[in-house]
Amino acid sequence: MHPMLNIATRAARAGGRVLTKYMDRLDTITIEAKGKNDFVSEVDRLTEAEIVNVLQRSYPDHQFICEEAGIVGNESADFKWYIDPLDGTKNYLHGYPAFCVSIAVAEKGRMEQAVIYDPVSQELFTATRGDGATLDGKRLRVSKRAGLENALLATGYANTGKNDFNAYNKTLHHFTTQASGIRRQGSAALELAYVAAGRLDGYWQYDLKPWDVAAGALIVREAGGLVGDTNGEDNWLESGNIIAASPRVFAPMVQSLKALKVLEI
Repeated sequence: MHPMLNIATRAARAGGRVLTKYMDRLDTITIEAKGKNDFVSEVDRLTEAEIVNVLQRSYPDHQFICEEAGIVGNESADFKWYIDPLDGTKNYLHGYPAFCVSIAVAEKGRMEQAVIYDPVSQELFTATRGDGATLDGKRLRVSKRAGLENALLATGYANTGKNDFNAYNKTLHHFTTQASGIRRQGSAALELAYVAAGRLDGYWQYDLKPWDVAAGALIVREAGGLVGDTNGEDNWLESGNIIAASPRVFAPMVQSLKALKVLEI
């Protein structure tokens, strides 16, 4: 394992321990609303602080782009860490077991290492650029299914009042009628990891943040999948609009969105 990936894994597991510690006392957790249907809990912050603490001990000169704390550390650093301490906060607060820790690091703008850790199943998804992706040390490959007809897809929608639900519903209706099935777990990072593992054939979503997708996108690519924005181009990190899929499902998903003329919401 690459030394930097080893530290990222250590940080993800440390964050996971914080999450599991509080799972049996959800009724005591302090929760704040950041906006409509957008919540943050004290567990998010505690988990993030633990992750950053582990990473900073090894890399004090790096920058850390955190969901809750914002930018921490050296803003001019070549290495930038994208940290989502609890992807799937609403799931967690409801006791629904679909959430994870997501950590990625980029060097001069290029993603190099990624970790997604599910503390419930204890599954660890990792990737190093150019060296493949793994699940608990075993090599990952995306599915071999072709086209939409037999594809199992996933998506998500943030009901924050900022996004066009009718436009999103148009894409959901199309893929529901064209694909084998649609799943919605409520954790972008986990769904990207599942694409990499071949459990899902494709995933699309709008208006995500960099820390939601940075790790998952690298894991998908290193598992042989394709990642792009909803126009099929490489602007997903900036736009927040993403498609990730096996190669023979990615193209028809992009073509569908182009035909529907719903490329951004």
